[in-house]
Amino acid sequence: MSSSTPTGLYIRTATAADSPALSHICLLTADAGVSAAPLHNFGELPGLIWAEPYAQLPSGFGFVLADPSQEGAPVGYVLGTADTRAFERDAGARWYPRLRETYPAEPAQGPGAAGRTEADARCVRLLHAPPRAHDAAVAFSPAHMHIDLLPACQRQGWGRRLVACVVQHLRDEHGLDALWLGLDPRNVGARAFYERLGFRPLEGAPEGTMGLKFADFKG
Repeated sequence: MSSSTPTGLYIRTATAADSPALSHICLLTADAGVSAAPLHNFGELPGLIWAEPYAQLPSGFGFVLADPSQEGAPVGYVLGTADTRAFERDAGARWYPRLRETYPAEPAQGPGAAGRTEADARCVRLLHAPPRAHDAAVAFSPAHMHIDLLPACQRQGWGRRLVACVVQHLRDEHGLDALWLGLDPRNVGARAFYERLGFRPLEGAPEGTMGLKFADFKG
């Protein structure tokens, strides 16, 4: 799937080779929509949890906003899975074990042996005890997504187009009629964006969990 506009930016399917760029975008948007780089000494950590596995594991999928002036490098993305529980199992078996060796919970040597910030430490704890989606969210839909755009590409309609790609993919390829996402409650701008698209808070799920019925999508 691909689409383009006169700006030259275009949307394409994410690949495993996009992982470094996805991780970079994740870091630059990880603090409630702004850069988390000042919070980390190991800036790769947020992306290892919230971005890269979706491009690396067969149970994930994604679309990227690509910049032809940078040889098609991603400047934004939407990443997700059609089956959250399968993705969690896949990540637990195939993704996190090697990372736990690289980032031990109680480091004696190797990457992160010294100089972990509080934000780094939180991420490492998640590598060793990965987050599990709330049952209320999975009951609403087995599918979830994450979306991030670099600041220069925001407020131009690209977020809406990326979500539309996910809706079409989940509807056409998986026969689904809904998805959900989680956002930092501090990110009021993101909440307003999702509400404009038709997302609504999910009753019984943690704060910041929002769901979209595809019939309500305002794409």
